[in-house]
Amino acid sequence: MQRKITISLGEYYHIYNRGVEKRKVFESKSNYERFLKLLYLANGSSPFRYDEVKRIPLNKIDRGGELVSIGAYVLMPNHFHILVKETTEGGVAKFMEKLTTGYSGYFNKLNSRVGSLFQGTYKAEHADNDEYLKYLFSYIHLNPVKLVEHGWRENGIKDIFSAKRFLNQYRYSSYQDYIGVDREESLILNEKDFPDYFSENFSFDEVSEWLLFNKSQ
Repeated sequence: MQRKITISLGEYYHIYNRGVEKRKVFESKSNYERFLKLLYLANGSSPFRYDEVKRIPLNKIDRGGELVSIGAYVLMPNHFHILVKETTEGGVAKFMEKLTTGYSGYFNKLNSRVGSLFQGTYKAEHADNDEYLKYLFSYIHLNPVKLVEHGWRENGIKDIFSAKRFLNQYRYSSYQDYIGVDREESLILNEKDFPDYFSENFSFDEVSEWLLFNKSQ
């Protein structure tokens, strides 16, 4: 399948994909944790065998040079979103091949299935201005709200307190890293390669307002 856009060095991209036939790709805590660790391992120039490093803390693993810089991500039951910057030539393609191939092989073996797990080649959108980057930063981090309020984007969040509490406890995104939770998954991110507003001092209300930006622009 030919990609509609060209991935260029130094540019930002929204990378996403969902399970084939919209099936769940994360069915258990161990599934989520596997993908989280692969987000770190696959973003390196060195080859690895997961079984050899699965019990080693991320900061003790030599993965080689980074392929991309990751600014935000979220894992949902049947899809994922990742915001990246291409920092090495062909880095996004190499990273995504290692990530999805590694996870698909694990998931298929675990569930005695064959065939594609994700809907074809990963999708990519070019984030070429600050407004859209802010929108994506917000969209990615607030995505889990739909798990407790399905139509919140259309109808607004009815219970702000519950939504904030849910996001604060949701481990499968970079949200916790941006509100100052101390965890090893923070090593997945390289926010220094993103604008200054990618910081640990953002507010829920401010980030929510960024969703007002029209994503079609």
